[in-house]
Amino acid sequence: MSMSTIVVLIILSIFIFMIIGVPVYAGLGAAGVIGLFLMQTRTTAVAATTLISIPQNFYSGIGYFPLLAIPFYVLAGEIMNKAGITERLIDLAMLIVGRVPGGLAYANVLDSMFFGGITGSAQADTSCTGSIMIPSMIKEGYSPRFSVAITAATSTLGPIIPPSIMMVLYGVTVGCSISALFMGGFIPGILIGIAMIILVNLWNRREHFPIRDVRLTMKEKLTIIREALYPLGVPIIICGGIMSGVITATEAGVVAVVYSMIIGMVVLRTVKLRDLPDMMLSTATMSAAILMIIACAKVASNALTGLQMAKIVEDLFLQFSDSPQVFLLLVNILLLIMGMFMDGGASILLLTPVLAPIAQALDINMVHFGLVMVLNLVIGLGTPPLGQCVYIACGIARIPVMEGFRGMLPFILCEIIVLMIITYVPITVTFLPTMMGLM
Repeated sequence: MSMSTIVVLIILSIFIFMIIGVPVYAGLGAAGVIGLFLMQTRTTAVAATTLISIPQNFYSGIGYFPLLAIPFYVLAGEIMNKAGITERLIDLAMLIVGRVPGGLAYANVLDSMFFGGITGSAQADTSCTGSIMIPSMIKEGYSPRFSVAITAATSTLGPIIPPSIMMVLYGVTVGCSISALFMGGFIPGILIGIAMIILVNLWNRREHFPIRDVRLTMKEKLTIIREALYPLGVPIIICGGIMSGVITATEAGVVAVVYSMIIGMVVLRTVKLRDLPDMMLSTATMSAAILMIIACAKVASNALTGLQMAKIVEDLFLQFSDSPQVFLLLVNILLLIMGMFMDGGASILLLTPVLAPIAQALDINMVHFGLVMVLNLVIGLGTPPLGQCVYIACGIARIPVMEGFRGMLPFILCEIIVLMIITYVPITVTFLPTMMGLM
């Protein structure tokens, strides 16, 4: 059996396991084992491709110090959520834009930009923000479809605006500076936010969104600003520490946890000591799920590497063109399709070892390429059939999922426009990391 045939069988196995409902981590691990077994029957000359390498790869897949950032950022998000940051961030967003036509829609965008700088998770943003914003928007006269769509679409800012778990996974996989990736995400995140605001403005001209006439005293405004500044300290600490060179991205996660505990337990006093076991259990559960995917993806990745999939894919791409611009276009098409069917983290772990060497050979900056990959796969969180954020938002609004996906179309178009901008204008990604001396 030829190597290319085994590669096809591994990829088909992954999709078949997904279709029949096998968990992502199990599907990746099983496909990797199948590939290694077929390789062993073909040749025993390469020790790295024998079955004995499975436990070694399983362990080495998660044996990286930078991966400690994942549980720390998840725990910081858990603590801040328990401290009531969602309500405070929404109040701040409403204070800024609440009294203009479509104020709740604009506030939804701003809140997701704030929230993304704290949790780094699109699903967490959809769940926390959506549980408040979606019922409020429907109550004030927005259609359920639009309320779901804007909440799910803006939630995808979470993995773009630092911190970002997906960037950590890419950085570990390719050996790229996570700090540089974090800084590189700022401008793309802001561009997506601006694109969403422009879309809301155009939509408002047609639909005439309601105006929220709520007047606040100066004391109430100052209270909202003061209380919102506490959670916004998390991205300031993370990015400020990294930009100053005082701490790494992983160490910033530790600092974020300590800061969150001080704010939640001492300043706001909304987090109690008895709440910590539940938050740590939730953190352990979420982190374990991510790390299991990483470990099993390492097994599949090892099989694909042994089969020289990178060389096969490179030859395939070069049949079209050896132009970096054409390569990036083909990568965008591939990843947009992959994002529709596979979890973003798993896609990064599986495809980065294959695509990154080709990008490097074409002299494409690895930080730039990382943001292109992350944004592509983030878009998949709002596209069928996977569309995790849409499923969460539709569950909150209690509308059919296909109704939510139809509402997502204009927002997906906005994100693809921004994707094209950052793909072909690399400075939008590399400017801040270069200015900060991170690359």
